[in-house]
Amino acid sequence: MSNIAVFYGSTTGATQGVAEKITGILGADLFDVSSAGDDAISGHDVLLLGSSTWGLGELQDDWNDFLPRLEKVELSGKKVAFFGTGDQEGFGDTFVEALGIIHDAIEGKGVTVIGKWPSDGYSGTGSALKDGFFVGLPIDESNQSDMTDDRIAAWTEQLKWEIA
Repeated sequence: MSNIAVFYGSTTGATQGVAEKITGILGADLFDVSSAGDDAISGHDVLLLGSSTWGLGELQDDWNDFLPRLEKVELSGKKVAFFGTGDQEGFGDTFVEALGIIHDAIEGKGVTVIGKWPSDGYSGTGSALKDGFFVGLPIDESNQSDMTDDRIAAWTEQLKWEIA
């Protein structure tokens, strides 16, 4: 398995909980974006980037400082996947919008995007949804918390194949 790092921004703890589950399954290194250094980014081959979505499709606060730093680091050759939390019933048209924002910010920086996820079983839309797939794993702890563990398990299995 490659050298994997999970980076997350979390305000209420939901995204942190998802990040911790993913980290445990993949044996990855875990970093809170509020305190992660640039060396944590450059020192890993695979980056899993997670954020909650706030307001009407905004990044979690800590990502506002971290994303510009991430954009400046050499990312060429890295595999990158995205995961995030949101509320598809209350904010359906901006569901996990933060994933789309992060994805679009680094897509052209020589990375290989992995971990796309089918939209089946979700009602939310937004910039994270492209051609019938989310750019990463969406988690809705508000409305579908009973599906979280199964979705994480399936996604991490998919990632293992895509990383290999």
